[in-house]
Amino acid sequence: MELILLTGVSGFIAKHVALKLLNAGYSVRGTVRRLDRADEVRAALQPYLTETSGQLSFVQADLESDAGWAEAMQGITALVHTASPFPIAQPKDPATLIRPAVEGTERVLKAAAAAGITRVVLTSSTVAVLNEAKSDTLQDEADWCDVHLPTTTAYAKSKTLAERAAWEIARAKGLKLTTINPGFVFGPPLDENYGDSVGFVVRLMSGKDPMVPPYGLPVVDVRDVAEAHLRALQRPETAGRRYILASGSMAFVDMGRTLKAAYPTRKIATREAPKFVLKLLALFDPSVKAILPKLGHLERVSNARAVKELEIEFIAPKAALLASADWLVKHGKVWA
Repeated sequence: MELILLTGVSGFIAKHVALKLLNAGYSVRGTVRRLDRADEVRAALQPYLTETSGQLSFVQADLESDAGWAEAMQGITALVHTASPFPIAQPKDPATLIRPAVEGTERVLKAAAAAGITRVVLTSSTVAVLNEAKSDTLQDEADWCDVHLPTTTAYAKSKTLAERAAWEIARAKGLKLTTINPGFVFGPPLDENYGDSVGFVVRLMSGKDPMVPPYGLPVVDVRDVAEAHLRALQRPETAGRRYILASGSMAFVDMGRTLKAAYPTRKIATREAPKFVLKLLALFDPSVKAILPKLGHLERVSNARAVKELEIEFIAPKAALLASADWLVKHGKVWA
């Protein structure tokens, strides 16, 4: 039975990837920064495992430390690297995001190469694809975020520089690398530790904001993201390729209106805020400040390669969004 090392296994996406791998018969060794997270991950996955699922084990390793990585690589057949910080609000010091993402990727891939591992699937992002100089144009895997633009966020820089570092190491060390570049990830969590993308749905559902920014971005369901990782791993011909994962793009106002239609009694924003209001709010809210350069744009990416080569039949954007909302209501995270 093949053993896969899955970094950051306690993450929202990573738990779904772990489930796909286990139910496909792989054994999974998950890295966690603290071993006390192991029970949380086991509890999240247990209800969905089958009798033929592979074995799940854990090892302690941190992106910011060399400790544990050499041991983590022993006996594995492939590496799936998902671990990377993801904030809604941008940090005051960009290095707090960029350094662990880039140095962590370098540390993990070099450890894999040193252990003789050649097959790597890495979770990147559409922010590593989207070039703000080409806003409102349909972008694809040939495009890259321009980290030198003053409007490029720390998160976009972190994902772009980490992915570029991965490709450089792959060329230097002979790794067979595939990157998965998801859009904004919705869909049903496997437990209550679901991170900031589903947290954004909580914010919409809570009615905290009377209006939403005039902005939109690519969206994908976490179940499709997990399936893409599995298929990339299973298909050697995907090595050397990037794969954008997005089922379409949604404006924030359309997200609000979709949720309002499903939950008409909730106080959910369904109007776009004027730009001058958002500029004022940005003085007090870092998450608003982060998207000021994007106001008025609908970011769009092509999923043609993932459809053709990974044969992903994408869950529609509205369905992905509602899957998050329905899970949150069902589990009492927001009131129905």
